[in-house]
Amino acid sequence: MQLIRKILAKLSAGIAFYTCLPIPHDWNLDFHGIARFAPLIGLIIGVIQSLVDIGLQSLGMPVLTRSTVVIISGITLTGGLHLDGVMDTADGLAVLDQKRRLEVMADSATGAFGAMAAIALLLLKITALTDLDSDRFLILMGVAGWGRWGQLVAIARYPYLKPTGKGAFHKKAKYSIWDFLLGVLLLLSLSGILILLDPQNWLVASGMAIGGIAIALLTGAWFNHCLGGHTGDTYGAVVEWTEALLLCVLVTIESDIT
Repeated sequence: MQLIRKILAKLSAGIAFYTCLPIPHDWNLDFHGIARFAPLIGLIIGVIQSLVDIGLQSLGMPVLTRSTVVIISGITLTGGLHLDGVMDTADGLAVLDQKRRLEVMADSATGAFGAMAAIALLLLKITALTDLDSDRFLILMGVAGWGRWGQLVAIARYPYLKPTGKGAFHKKAKYSIWDFLLGVLLLLSLSGILILLDPQNWLVASGMAIGGIAIALLTGAWFNHCLGGHTGDTYGAVVEWTEALLLCVLVTIESDIT
């Protein structure tokens, strides 16, 4: 019973940190090591987005408008936490002087490169989701989960570049191989469900599994290569770019099949 309370305290803390979902203030929250729950929280976000998608479809909303609202709902659920990281990271990477990159990323003002990165990301997400003809429920869950699994890997695998910051506390926790494997197994189950529902969609299911792992790992590795480590902003950028690129891969696979 005590173990269950500890898990619920960390999961609730993770929901409070990563989303804007209401968590009662009198709950006992434990923020230590909440990153290991990020893939599960991604699935929760994906479920909510999928329910929004289904609700708007039942009202007869056109697919482009519906997809736009679904993507915006994801930003709303997270309070723009990860999208802000995309913009700050893009502004930092645009600076040629590597010594000034972290200083630029810490500036709250959004520059031209940050704005362009956000626009490009949202266009990719909206158009890719619009072109998805089927299995949007499971795919929305999958991309949200894999994006946050990539964030977990980046947190555990690479050094944190600042002594303080909104992501610094993540590095205080120790992560084991089981934290990654449990996330992988949870997300692979989505591909399994997709195949069970429609065996002909095995290629899309495989693409979501293989593409999710590959893109999540490569995105985190690329930011580490550019900066020599990670910050809270790049953690958010890993989430968003993994989601966007995985959506593009899946819609390409689906279009090739049809």
